Amino acid sequence: MLLPFANNSVESLSCMHVVEHVGLGRYGDPLDYDGDIKSARELARVVAPGGSLLFVVPIGGQARIQFNAHRIYTYEQVLALFPDMDLVEFSLIPDNGIKEGLIRHADPQLVSKQRYGCGCFHFTKQTTKKIA
Repeated sequence: MLLPFANNSVESLSCMHVVEHVGLGRYGDPLDYDGDIKSARELARVVAPGGSLLFVVPIGGQARIQFNAHRIYTYEQVLALFPDMDLVEFSLIPDNGIKEGLIRHADPQLVSKQRYGCGCFHFTKQTTKKIA
C-alpha cells in the first residue's frame, strides 16, 4: 500500500480497521505476510513531525490471524509498528463492548483479558529522532 503523499506531509491521518486486512488476500490484494507491517511504515512515513495518527485495529491477549479475514494484535505489537511515534492515548472497546462501551485511557493490561477487542491508538510523530 503506497500512499500518494510526500514524506512528512500529512498533519492528521486516521486508519481504522484497514491494516489488519492488508496482505491476507481476502479483498483481492496480493498475499504478503508482512503487508500490515509495510502499511504501518507507510502511514508513519507520511505523517508530519508533530502530526497525529489515529490507528484502530482488533486487539487481544494473544496475537493471531483469523484465516484470511484479519489479524488480531497485542498491545505491544501495535506499539512496535510505530517506533518513531509517541502514544498519546490508548482507548479500548472490550470484548463485551455493548455492556462496557469505550474505555478511554485504558490500562494496557486489560488487553490481556480480551479475545477480540478494539484498540484505539492516538499517536504523534516525534519531531526529532530518539537517541538510544
